[in-house]
Amino acid sequence: MTEQDFYYTIEKEATAEFKDRGSKFIGYAFPVNSVESFKEKLNEVKKLHPKATHHCFAYRLGLDGNTYRVSDDGEPSGSAGRPILGQIDSKELVNVLVVVVRYFGGTLLGVPGLINAYKSAAALALQTTPLVQRQVEQELIVQFDYTQLNEIMRVVKQYNGRVISQEMQLFCSMKLAVPRNRCTEINYILKELRNVEVSLVKAAG
Repeated sequence: MTEQDFYYTIEKEATAEFKDRGSKFIGYAFPVNSVESFKEKLNEVKKLHPKATHHCFAYRLGLDGNTYRVSDDGEPSGSAGRPILGQIDSKELVNVLVVVVRYFGGTLLGVPGLINAYKSAAALALQTTPLVQRQVEQELIVQFDYTQLNEIMRVVKQYNGRVISQEMQLFCSMKLAVPRNRCTEINYILKELRNVEVSLVKAAG
């Protein structure tokens, strides 16, 4: 994947249902930003549906899209997790988890039927929540004299940055997230200010 300035994700949970020959498939879409939050959401769904036959899922995390996992949870290999991931990828989404819960209806659907059902439940869940475009951010640590706070904040607002954390003493330290595509400019402007130190936070991974 090339480095992009924006990515797409969802910000609201959504659910949808698909039925085929008596089997019921309930799709849940969640915004997640870590493996820990994925585990929490999967456990929530399992608690909601303790009697379901299968809890299949797929997620893709991170801007590079390299962190993903699929699970068929006992369904024939490749018939559930992959089709769910396919729906996340067809919309080019990241930081998204889709869990599809199945209640078996007594009639075997066969692998093509299962692929269609899991794909449909995932697609319907993703269709019921708005997709949002987010800017790719770069984190900076800015150290400065307290008297320059207003100037620093003016630059942050001007470039749609946000403050992640701050320590305010006589000499202040602030962790900022700024649009990656404007990072060089912002860095230059901040360094032009007197007694201001700026350092880039290396991205994880």
